[in-house]
Amino acid sequence: MTTKLLRWAQARRTQGTVGWRGTDALARAAVCGLGLIAVGALVHQLDLVLIGTPLLASAALALAAAPRQAPRVRAEALPGVVESGQSRPLALRCDTAPGTELLAVRLPAAAENTKVGAVHLVPGDVGVVRTRLRWGAWGEGVDIRPDHMVGTADGLIVFGPVTGTEARRIVLPPVVPLPSGPLPPRSAGLVGVHKARPQGDGTELRDIRPYRPGDRLRRIDWRVSLRATATVGGTFAPGTVHVRERHAESDAELMLALDTRFDVGAEVGEWSVGVPGSGIRVGGSLDNGARAVTAFAAAYLQQGDRVGMADLGRPVFGVPCGSGRRQLDRIRHQLVRGCGLAGWAPKPVLPRQQVPHGALVVVLSPFLDDAVVDVAVRAVRRGNPVLAVDLLPDELVPDRETEWGDAVLAVIAGEHRLRMAALRGQGVPVARWSNQGEVTEALRRIRRRGRVGAR
Repeated sequence: MTTKLLRWAQARRTQGTVGWRGTDALARAAVCGLGLIAVGALVHQLDLVLIGTPLLASAALALAAAPRQAPRVRAEALPGVVESGQSRPLALRCDTAPGTELLAVRLPAAAENTKVGAVHLVPGDVGVVRTRLRWGAWGEGVDIRPDHMVGTADGLIVFGPVTGTEARRIVLPPVVPLPSGPLPPRSAGLVGVHKARPQGDGTELRDIRPYRPGDRLRRIDWRVSLRATATVGGTFAPGTVHVRERHAESDAELMLALDTRFDVGAEVGEWSVGVPGSGIRVGGSLDNGARAVTAFAAAYLQQGDRVGMADLGRPVFGVPCGSGRRQLDRIRHQLVRGCGLAGWAPKPVLPRQQVPHGALVVVLSPFLDDAVVDVAVRAVRRGNPVLAVDLLPDELVPDRETEWGDAVLAVIAGEHRLRMAALRGQGVPVARWSNQGEVTEALRRIRRRGRVGAR
């Protein structure tokens, strides 16, 4: 019963503060003015009456001129999907009642969309408050909420504070450049830019050989044929006509498997601490992994390859292999959805039907457990070339709040080295995302390995 009474009293107090209300300054002016006038009249002191009269008059005038119209502050509409790193002008429309003198409004932070903005005090008759909003972090979340409070002269009567209307937005991960390395070809169609092993009608020369029945006449190399004819007396004879062989050009397929179960940074002590705002740690393994996925996807979609994405923590957020600009947008939107809901999952999952046979699988993970190593090894055994991209920061900082910080860091680093060695032992190239050269060189090794296997 007591709890219900307390809740009822709290609700009544909250209801009483809605709308225009007097502040403590108004109450002090009325009480002090009336008290000084009363005391001055009782003790026949005119100076007390002269001091109290302006106070009481100001309180009375403030009550008489109090606005009746509720103010409104709203933000102009912005696109629902924006790019990370973009900035746009933002205008807040302020509809205040006559007699309003002060407006306190909270504007969004100018540098990052995950930070709470500062409160700005502007004149009450301002019609538009202009600022600029820049989206530095990516993800989905609230970037505009114009909380505000309006006051009359001397702040004796105020309206609010009012919690503004939230505006949610999707900020797509940035597309960073990636040095394009050669991909192992997979004959998904003779329209790609990669040199395939079989003979075809591409642009790169494979060999020059004598003509055989069935060869097309347009493949004859007349210069070589004329030189061969000159060596036998200037007449065409068997073996003097030569043709050019060219490599076929085929598409390559790339499956980007991102481990969304972990989001760790350089500070080991902060691994279990949540991140406010979009929930994605700036500069952490998940942030770097999403940037790596967009970099791989943009680089190889641009040259006509087929790219897909697999979410090892939540397979439902995967994107089947596709091509074109819209495929990059699909991958980036799924990254925002998947990383925003990222968290611990029992084990990573890479379904067999999600990975095309022969496609290159790029596993992006900090490799903090053995399960993700098993996923990469199983992909190798199914016949897919695999590249492991390590997202763990290069320099880890131990937790200084416990005496076991250095020992924990040593165990983490030792287990991580063993997992990397196990991957290399299974023939999986390993590269750190922080070193772009290692990534490109690993792709070249996979390419050379494909050539050797074809001979």
